[in-house]
Amino acid sequence: MKTILIAGGNSGIGLQAARDLLADGHRLVLLGRDPRKGEAALASFGTAGDRASFLAADLSTHDGVRDAAQRVLGQHDRIDALVHTTGVFTFQESRTADGLHPFFAVNYLSRYHLTQLLLPALRQAGRPVVVMMTAAIPPTDEADLARFPEFTPFDFSHDRKPIQLANHHYAAHLTRTEPGLAAGVVNAGSAKTDILRIAPWYVRATAKVLGPVVFDSVKTSAHNVVEATRRDDWHSPLYWGKPGRFEQRTPITLDATTTQHLMDASHRLTDA
Repeated sequence: MKTILIAGGNSGIGLQAARDLLADGHRLVLLGRDPRKGEAALASFGTAGDRASFLAADLSTHDGVRDAAQRVLGQHDRIDALVHTTGVFTFQESRTADGLHPFFAVNYLSRYHLTQLLLPALRQAGRPVVVMMTAAIPPTDEADLARFPEFTPFDFSHDRKPIQLANHHYAAHLTRTEPGLAAGVVNAGSAKTDILRIAPWYVRATAKVLGPVVFDSVKTSAHNVVEATRRDDWHSPLYWGKPGRFEQRTPITLDATTTQHLMDASHRLTDA
């Protein structure tokens, strides 16, 4: 039985991954912002819910991440897998309490920050795994990283790619610096989830009309996350770009100097 932490496991793809991993007999810790969704998720598991717990956490701020990590470490000495399915989808210019754009803070920096703080527990596992879910951004894509990490003012069309690519760089960094740890990035696909609730109205309208044709099922989008978490036969760092196709993966091979530059900036922001 593995102990698996799913950030964002109380809804959407993270919730589906939780159901599938509970069916395997694993023990789960779910993190999410909304306590009501957390309670509903636990109730939906039936008797398997005895192997799951929920912690309310705001992962958009440094203090929120630190608080979540402290509580997790207070309850668990060992974490076998850490799965990041949290995400926000916004075009707006706004800032968190730390002065960062929420798209950057949640879709990348919180993953770096939380994982770094939980490394003591991950190191206790025989083969720790870290899986990060992103949009369909393969590691071979090029992006302008000059605005990292401020992204001021935020420009979704220009900034989304370097923010998502930072997850690939972190996966490469983890596997280089943490012996035995497997890290990968999974394309979430186009599943219709709660992430669309703060999208512009025209995006929500398009999703409503075209959803039955273009969207993946939530179960399909969760498939590669679940397989990467439950299986021990893959080498990292890897990117799964096709939802539902675990055997189709791309090695994450990146410029080490660029990776170190991004990690140094992430460390300065979080002190982790």
